[in-house]
Amino acid sequence: MRSTCTLLIFGTEGKPPAVGSLSESHVPCEILSLLRCHAKGRAQLGQIPQRLSKVLRNHTNAVNSIQWSPTHSHLLASAGMDHSVCVWNVWSRSQQKTCVFKYHNAAVKDVRWSQQGLSLLSSGYDCSSRLVDVEKGLETQIFKEDQIVGVTKFHPDNSSLFLSGGSKGLIRLWDMRVGTVVQEYIRGLGPILDLEFSFDAKHFISSSDVSRSNVSENSIIVWNVMRQVPLSNQVYVEAFTCPCVRYHPFDPFFVAQSNGNYIAIFSSKPPFKLDKYRRYESHGVSGFPIKCNFSLDGEKLASGSSDGCIYFYNYRSSSLLCKIKAYDQACVDVAFHPIIPNVIASCCWNGDISVFE
Repeated sequence: MRSTCTLLIFGTEGKPPAVGSLSESHVPCEILSLLRCHAKGRAQLGQIPQRLSKVLRNHTNAVNSIQWSPTHSHLLASAGMDHSVCVWNVWSRSQQKTCVFKYHNAAVKDVRWSQQGLSLLSSGYDCSSRLVDVEKGLETQIFKEDQIVGVTKFHPDNSSLFLSGGSKGLIRLWDMRVGTVVQEYIRGLGPILDLEFSFDAKHFISSSDVSRSNVSENSIIVWNVMRQVPLSNQVYVEAFTCPCVRYHPFDPFFVAQSNGNYIAIFSSKPPFKLDKYRRYESHGVSGFPIKCNFSLDGEKLASGSSDGCIYFYNYRSSSLLCKIKAYDQACVDVAFHPIIPNVIASCCWNGDISVFE
């Protein structure tokens, strides 16, 4: 196993030039008041976003992943095939593009905000995950692997821990405090497509590419985090890969985006059974890494689509509520805002990012 971490300390000469401001001071007052109204308990019900609010352009190739900052919710991060990670001050009156990081020397597959402070973890085709201090504009750690790193996920309760999954089917739990792998989850899988922690952080789900084999039983596995063993590897036995898995924010279920052009739903309690009577279908996947996400209140499920639309489903009935035409090319990722319930961001295979409200 060749997995190492490098601690980097740059002087000011290593800092990329500032583009825009990270501050909330450039955000209109009406948006600031919404951002500061944190809902107590369950999220407030929100209407489906309908109006295109912002178009953010800087990436010169496909955008693979977007995420709103959980601690500075006026900021959005994006990862692209153009080797760059961008940070956007979405509602800024002046410059919406605030930072462009080009520390990766190959396409970037995923980007995740730390739940503490302004730090970003990105991963990609250069066989590394990289931690950046966004305020200082400096890369602080590199976590090198012997595989393309396609997905990373922070531990829900400990921001020093994160999972990585890659092209050789290896899943690793890293501790950033010591810069080493502290757990490995090995089962001879195909490339890891997605990872998702349960909310109590006792379990996680992995989705892997099974298209190269005749055995589909390992496409979705539920793992015990501490024991490094699968709780079930026969969750989904159809011969389709699943580029995205997501837990419901409140109910004991999770969903998987299937290349069969539908989203399947499963119980998140043993024996993790597939619901054969309910699935979300109308959108297309068509081999793209299409992602989906639940709304804040958990009542809606949004999905990107190969036809460039965002599809909104009723979570409970699985019926299609509406679709929004966002792009001429595939809509890859969708992300509901963490505070404002009627705002959603999306990204496209052509490099565009859009915000609807």
